[in-house]
Amino acid sequence: MRVGMLTGGGDCPGLNAVIRAVSRRVLTQGGEVIGVLEGWKGLVEGLFEPLGPREISGLLPRGGTILRTSRTNPYKVEGGVERVLANFERERLDALVAIGGEDTLGVAARLYEEHGFPVVGVPKTIDNDLSATDYTFGFDTAVWIATAHRLDRCRERDRRRRRHDPDP
Repeated sequence: MRVGMLTGGGDCPGLNAVIRAVSRRVLTQGGEVIGVLEGWKGLVEGLFEPLGPREISGLLPRGGTILRTSRTNPYKVEGGVERVLANFERERLDALVAIGGEDTLGVAARLYEEHGFPVVGVPKTIDNDLSATDYTFGFDTAVWIATAHRLDRCRERDRRRRRHDPDP
């Protein structure tokens, strides 16, 4: 099985971790993973890169997305949908994993509804505003990072106060 994978929309924490997790699962099942570069733009323009063990090694601590991303919507590009379908077929993909927010997953859902496009959506957004989801992986990580940052600032403020106003 050849599985394509793309990341769409803005960056958020956890993208590379999802890329690694999906890739490892597909590879252990004997499949191939093909990275679609720059989101839906990559399927419109035919931008692909194989993902093997070497490409996904060491991804967990890296920020961003090794696949890069864009805000391209093939439904808003002249002939975009037709090119997505043709490039999917030309690359001999059996399925696509689309990692993204409302627009990215909206395109995936529409392609499935209109063309039977074999796609799995992974909800990703720091806003946590996707319907039918409790939490998205970007939101949970962003909340923890913001909370930790705020706690660090409060601790530093308290340290400064104690230095200037020591208890008798």
